[in-house]
Amino acid sequence: MAHSLKSRQTGLSFFGLIFVIVVLVGLGALGAQAFPTVVEFQSIKKAVDKAKVGNTPAEVRTIFDKATEIDDIKSIKGKDLVVEKVGDKTVVKFAYNKEIPMFGPAYLLLKYEGQSK
Repeated sequence: MAHSLKSRQTGLSFFGLIFVIVVLVGLGALGAQAFPTVVEFQSIKKAVDKAKVGNTPAEVRTIFDKATEIDDIKSIKGKDLVVEKVGDKTVVKFAYNKEIPMFGPAYLLLKYEGQSK
């Protein structure tokens, strides 16, 4: 009596592979749309740090608006900044939202906030 050895194949099926590829492509597409917003956030933080040297809130906003023109910042303007004096330091705070359309009525909402150093 011969024993038949049944070997089981393991691995990913063709449909499983297609599913994984579709998920990775979808995540890549969202990442490609979200990456510019992260770069813009870094530019805003840099502009806020430059603007905090202003002595008055109006001067801080003017410096920030000039930096937004140079760095092509579209998400926030000088009027959206919160300028406070803490002791003898000027602290500039900001917050804004970015919506990225995904499909149909679904959006990816990114909330950004920060303040000067």
